[in-house]
Amino acid sequence: MTQSKELRMILAGTSKGVFQISEDEHQCTLDRDGIREVVVIRERLFAGSGEGVYTSDDSGANWTLSGLQDQAVWQVRDNGEGVLYAGTSPTGLYRSTDSGNSWEPVPSLTQMAEDNGWCIPLDPPIPSSARALVVRGDNLCVGVEVGGIAMSNDAGRSWQVVLPGDNPDIHMMFAHPNEDGVIYTSTGYGRLDGVAEMVEGNAGVFRSEDGGYSWTYAWKGITPRYSRPMCIDHRAPYGLTVASAPTAFSHYKQPDGAGAMLFRSVDGGASWRSLCDDAHSPSHANFHGLTVDPDNPGGVLVGTDSGEVWRVSENAAWETVACDLPPVLSIATT
Repeated sequence: MTQSKELRMILAGTSKGVFQISEDEHQCTLDRDGIREVVVIRERLFAGSGEGVYTSDDSGANWTLSGLQDQAVWQVRDNGEGVLYAGTSPTGLYRSTDSGNSWEPVPSLTQMAEDNGWCIPLDPPIPSSARALVVRGDNLCVGVEVGGIAMSNDAGRSWQVVLPGDNPDIHMMFAHPNEDGVIYTSTGYGRLDGVAEMVEGNAGVFRSEDGGYSWTYAWKGITPRYSRPMCIDHRAPYGLTVASAPTAFSHYKQPDGAGAMLFRSVDGGASWRSLCDDAHSPSHANFHGLTVDPDNPGGVLVGTDSGEVWRVSENAAWETVACDLPPVLSIATT
């Protein structure tokens, strides 16, 4: 295990708050549960928590609860025209036109989720979540776990639902930074009537070339198949990195560990290679936080359910950034 020596400020969203990670220490600067999102949008930091959206204008040292409160927030994204959207659980969508200070609901998505009985098929069922967003102007793609991809070209006034490979279990979505219309999504085995058979095609990564209206399977021959965290590098060759595990419940506390893997593709999902070193093939801990490493082309920062943050190079060299954190759910850099 090699300790990383030079770090810019890294923020880890965890099950117990936001932590600033500097070269020799980490400290909690926002003590809130369920930080599933930490993201920088136009120099402002956003943290999606179990009780709403928090904002910071000083690199995460201090936080303010925004007008979106009493909602579990999964993701915040900018439409490129100064409008922000936030996806929530239970399935909901909120819009802000003042940099996240105030928010208004887009009630049509919530109504559609209720009308269609979207839910995660546990016993008892739990509400579905709008956990992934790709937004550009009035064109909205909202990935719902378990419901599918809700598509709107009129800022949420009307919707249609798309199921990549007939799969409604949508986890993450990212648009290609240099190819218009190309979007990737990671999926699991959840279905409205239960859990799908754990075979190829029923979970994994899908690729769209028409803005999300049609999809092809891009995870052939890859195991484990259940995919969640995803990020795409904005530097050529635009590497797509995806973490996967055997099931939704894979965890470091299991007798044999999580059995998780980290894969990277530089050809749009046509082929993949492992980013795992010998100690992580597979990984005992599961991966939940994942983002591009801005200091290392082709590299990523990855957070685990055992409270670690790692820097992983394009050549699969792993360096410890932080440990002894709560389970890491999201990562950002400033």
